[in-house]
Amino acid sequence: MTYPIQKSEAEWKAVLAEKGAEPAAFQVTRHAATERPFTGKYEQVWADGSYHCICCGNKLFDAGTKFDAGCGWPSFSQAVPGAIQEVVDRSHGMVRTETVCAQCGAHLGHVFPDGPAPTGLRYCMNSASLDFDPADPAQA
Repeated sequence: MTYPIQKSEAEWKAVLAEKGAEPAAFQVTRHAATERPFTGKYEQVWADGSYHCICCGNKLFDAGTKFDAGCGWPSFSQAVPGAIQEVVDRSHGMVRTETVCAQCGAHLGHVFPDGPAPTGLRYCMNSASLDFDPADPAQA
């Protein structure tokens, strides 16, 4: 697949280093690795704000859609419309729905049909693929 934002592996590494991304961010976003459950920096963050792709800055989720799924990864019930692309993932002997950034193709995680109403979806994301932007108190 092609995405609006294209970079070489070296360029992605430089972008992530410049942003101070955690060491696993490159393997997670560009090679579909998965961080261990309950280790991600955003798994227990409940502040107001929004979550963006660590690679390109594309807004992916509003913090108000985040919920505690108990699975060990940040989970959201709804993505920003058009922000995420779904891809069939047949790795590890199972069929899942992978989620990638619609702007740069960064691997984010997977989406499952076991989330809360009204969507019934659980976007199970890797913290290493996300960048949190806290809400501006002056705007609240």
